[in-house]
Amino acid sequence: MEKTLNLIKNDPWLEPFADAIAGRHQFVLNKEAELTNKGKQTLSDFASGYLYFGLHRTDKGWTFREWAPNATHIYMVGTFNNWEEKAAYKLKKLKNGNWEINLPADAIHHGDLYKLNIYWDGGQGERIPAWATRVVQDEQTKIFSAQVWAPEKSYKFKKKTFKPSTNPLLIYECHIGMAQQEEKVGTYNEFREKILPRIAKEGYNCIQIMAIQEHPYYGSFGYHVSSFFAASSRFGTPDELKALIDAAHGLGLAVIMDIVHSHAVKNEVEGLGNFAGDPNQYFYPGGRREHPAWDSLCFDYGKNEVIHFLLSNCKYWLEEYKFDGFRFDGVTSMLYYSHGLGEAFCNYGDYFNGHQDDNAICYLTLVNELIHQVNPKAITIAEEVSGMPGLAAKVKDGGYGFDYRMAMNIPDYWIKTIKEKIDEDWKPSSMFWEVTNRRQDEKTISYAESHDQALVGDKTIIFRLVDADMYWHMQKGDENYIVNRGIALHKMIRLLTSTTINGGYLNFMGNEFGHPEWIDFPREGNGWSCKYARRQWDLVDNQNLTYHYMGDFDAEMLKVIKSVKDFQATPVQEIWHNDGDQVLAYGRKDLIFVFNFNPKQSFVDYGFLVEPGAYEVILNTDNVVFGGNGLADDSVVHFTIADPLYKQEKKEWLKLYIPARSAVVLRKKK
Repeated sequence: MEKTLNLIKNDPWLEPFADAIAGRHQFVLNKEAELTNKGKQTLSDFASGYLYFGLHRTDKGWTFREWAPNATHIYMVGTFNNWEEKAAYKLKKLKNGNWEINLPADAIHHGDLYKLNIYWDGGQGERIPAWATRVVQDEQTKIFSAQVWAPEKSYKFKKKTFKPSTNPLLIYECHIGMAQQEEKVGTYNEFREKILPRIAKEGYNCIQIMAIQEHPYYGSFGYHVSSFFAASSRFGTPDELKALIDAAHGLGLAVIMDIVHSHAVKNEVEGLGNFAGDPNQYFYPGGRREHPAWDSLCFDYGKNEVIHFLLSNCKYWLEEYKFDGFRFDGVTSMLYYSHGLGEAFCNYGDYFNGHQDDNAICYLTLVNELIHQVNPKAITIAEEVSGMPGLAAKVKDGGYGFDYRMAMNIPDYWIKTIKEKIDEDWKPSSMFWEVTNRRQDEKTISYAESHDQALVGDKTIIFRLVDADMYWHMQKGDENYIVNRGIALHKMIRLLTSTTINGGYLNFMGNEFGHPEWIDFPREGNGWSCKYARRQWDLVDNQNLTYHYMGDFDAEMLKVIKSVKDFQATPVQEIWHNDGDQVLAYGRKDLIFVFNFNPKQSFVDYGFLVEPGAYEVILNTDNVVFGGNGLADDSVVHFTIADPLYKQEKKEWLKLYIPARSAVVLRKKK
């Protein structure tokens, strides 16, 4: 168990919990041995359930299988038998609670709709197969059904292999349905044709797609999943999603999926809620079955069949659709019996006090092992708010194996600062600590805001800064003080957040140009309108409006980040902060970043001690092309000034003019 202690070497504070860390690690090793028959097969071999269960075309016709241990009889019903129970479509019970039917080739056809009629002691019900890979909703009745998806010509990927660029990872978080300008639900094809080129041109190298797994309610943003193996049909066909991913790879964009394994929708007819008359087939029994805050059901991660289902789900998306990895939603909810609700997590003891679900910890570790076994280049990201140590540390070191964790403290910090502090009280020392506060052995994804901040009930950064003036003063020449302040701080906040990363940076679709208003999905309360569930690209495209200043700045900011090889791995070294002046400076490799958050005072000849040499300005938030005042001459090369006091330190003074509420990036000339 010595290997486990590598996690502790990086953090002596974990020493008192060495036994707990070792115990969790051993629990994983034991479970992996059990699932792989003591290593006689691999985890990847084990996680191939999607090749066995569900509907498959065979040489002789069709085979369908389902796991339903509580069932007494099962019939396939559909458009092929007029939705009536026929003896020819009755399933046969096998071992281990599995059911099977073999059908001739002409018994069902591509495009047919079907369900299962499942009987159990004391009841029966219509169900969509748990392993269904295609589920559609009837426009008129709104009823969901599984659909036979076996086109004569299946999609052939043009790009057979793809290696994500992670130096650094620059993620564009997006949602297919709300990505279009028009007030409607967008499609995979429209996204591929209209949005992918925008993202690539902007400079991002990865898209993180939300709401892919089928969900009955559009407004859930994809977080109440019913069919885990089905790509949402409201955006198009499986082949159209594959074409989107293929096209993204062709543009150099990795594609990761926002996957939901933390809970499932309660629905019984569409989902897994009471699959074969057993409410606990997939979910924890008793009080742990329901999530108290999300109105959903919690998977039983201690059940091998459930682990099989979920691991197979990840392998399916990697193999069948060529996704490059996953951002796991709601990891905090999985880790704790309390789901993290009402817990403060103030000290390390809170992570090792017995309130943790060892089954879920084991599953998360196994799923990371599995994903990287299937594709060693795959990316895994944990959305986790409690700060659980080891989450993004290597499994062999006693960690849980995620490649990255979301730096969820950063957006919370920016919102709190904007809401609660006047500009004169913004402290650079506090900002710098917040954006660099992370465990050394774990890579993070930094972000100023994600989709969370854009939903109804919350506000994006730009909306908090500018608010109602966005409706009246975003025309060029008509900006007022509030708009100018908002645009200036929007650029500075994003620059500080993105240039202090140690793993990657994330932006939500449209936020790069300060998309106005919140997201409100069509629902009864708004007359099922898509007015606020779309992206107004015309705002950033219109050169007469000020939105393009923020969009243009974002693109140039990414160029700066990508100009340094392995930018995310270079040390972030603070050069200077003065909370009275509200000035911050730090360096990375041959770049120096200087921020003046002071709302009123510009500084002339403000000095910092840096490596001797000549420095040129490569980015300035105050440049007129980004909506700034253009107060400094960025064509000037800044030479350092020698000081005998600092000769031994090999440092000289770099003196700059830094206007109020602006930031500048300089590069040392070779």
